[in-house]
Amino acid sequence: MTAYQDAMAHARQTEALAQIAGRLGWDQQTMMPRGANAQRSEEMAALEAVLHARRTDPRYGAWLQEAQAPDDVGAANLREMRRDYARNTRVPARLAAELARLTPLSHSAWEEARLADDVAAFLPWLRQMIALRREEGQAIANGGDPYDALMADYEPGTDSGTVAATFDRMRPRLVALREAVLGADSPPALTGHFPQEGQLRVSRRLAEHFGYDFTRGRIDLAVHPFSSGSGHDVRITTRVAVEEPFNCFYSTIHETGHAAYEQGVDPAFALTPIGRGVSMGVHESQSRIYENQLGRSRAFTGWLHEAMAQEFGALSVSSAEAFYAAVNRVNTGFIRTEADEIQYNLHIMLRFDLERALMRGALEAEDIEEAWNTRFALDFGYEVDKPSNGILQDVHWSIGLFGYFPTYALGNVYAGCLHTALRADIPDLDAHLAAGDTRPATLWLRDRLQRHGALRPPRDTIALACGFSPDEGPLMTYLEDKFSGLYRL
Repeated sequence: MTAYQDAMAHARQTEALAQIAGRLGWDQQTMMPRGANAQRSEEMAALEAVLHARRTDPRYGAWLQEAQAPDDVGAANLREMRRDYARNTRVPARLAAELARLTPLSHSAWEEARLADDVAAFLPWLRQMIALRREEGQAIANGGDPYDALMADYEPGTDSGTVAATFDRMRPRLVALREAVLGADSPPALTGHFPQEGQLRVSRRLAEHFGYDFTRGRIDLAVHPFSSGSGHDVRITTRVAVEEPFNCFYSTIHETGHAAYEQGVDPAFALTPIGRGVSMGVHESQSRIYENQLGRSRAFTGWLHEAMAQEFGALSVSSAEAFYAAVNRVNTGFIRTEADEIQYNLHIMLRFDLERALMRGALEAEDIEEAWNTRFALDFGYEVDKPSNGILQDVHWSIGLFGYFPTYALGNVYAGCLHTALRADIPDLDAHLAAGDTRPATLWLRDRLQRHGALRPPRDTIALACGFSPDEGPLMTYLEDKFSGLYRL
């Protein structure tokens, strides 16, 4: 027990420091003055050096080797600590610090390049990031596939072959559904001018309706919306375009799903290895079910229609049914975060294939824009018009998140399973959603999934919440039923 207690005390302090590092990252993307970027780079590198030393401390390794789990919670903590220790001890301290130093600089360069539609300005930073992450992937793969090793940071227990097989099964049904929908009459889009202040007021209402605890969080603006933190300090961001309010509202609901997961973890697990979401795929299951199956449902959009009319006056789509169709409208576009539920996964499949090729050395930084544009035209049937609608649209590669993208589609798969189980358990859910009351759904998710944190591995977490093993079937059935009804197919 002494070895277990010593390991846990060490892990708690390390996690507290990691939360501080996360807060620095949040600050960089929301409030940090632009001139502070170089100094922030050094601060992040210094803090990462401390964290890496703690994560690879030989004393910690000895405690983990000797420790005996006192119970199931202890066994889960040891599982997480031992896996992380094995991973981190394969990464040289120099490499960990270099990645931490590069990330703020690369992110800032991406922001400027995206604004200027200047890929060439970003390529030197992307080239460095690819080189460092390849080196890290090779180190932690220990002779295996470097991309699989990187992906395991975000979704333990899976690999790129399994993900690729899932995507291969989904793609034909997604493409067929998209073609049928785009061949049907399209409903009118919502048009108008929606001032930022009003959008942010509605966003706050949405976050509150979906259970976000503002005593332990806040909403800010960012170029690319994200959620940050865990436990008693979980922050979210959104973005505003005055003619596209759904971008703001559904970004807010999406990030609230992430935040609700972290805020919902059992407080007894705070700052422990299991006191966080178990994987990014499971995390995405929460953000996607909040955003899509709940937030884009016919019942809830009826409430949102009234809320928007109260804030902005008469809308261009006057009926609740026309508003529901506008929210779920399928149309051509370039941006992943603005994509409808059918095409979203096709965006992820493109990124998955490209970043896997990058990490395996089949593509280089200089090749990626042409590869992206060629693949996009093949998959979507029209040409990318500018880099900010193509290779520069996502923040992920600028901050080294190679292996992260597939978790978005896995999250959709998991959300489809959770939604099936949720509807079976709460048959009158639509009556609550029509009144803007998401509590039956969010409390079900908190009890079945969120409160457990990383107590169980990812797929076990979903299976125990749903009562069956997850696969893509429920998601595809949901999409086909929903959009066949909307478009009268």
